[in-house]
Amino acid sequence: MYLIRTEPEANLHQFYRMEIARGLFGDWSLIREWGRVGQVRTDWFTTEADTKDARFELHRRQL
Repeated sequence: MYLIRTEPEANLHQFYRMEIARGLFGDWSLIREWGRVGQVRTDWFTTEADTKDARFELHRRQL
């Protein structure tokens, strides 16, 4: 998921990105990147289903 919010008159240029990735040891991660400059946060989960549930909840909150 990739969301962009731009309001040039207010000098506002923000983004929010989420990605699910599998780790080397069979675990799963939800990678989030946001802001003007870009901060990255990775949350690790034991199953893909748990990762997707977390992504859905974050997506619901962002909308």
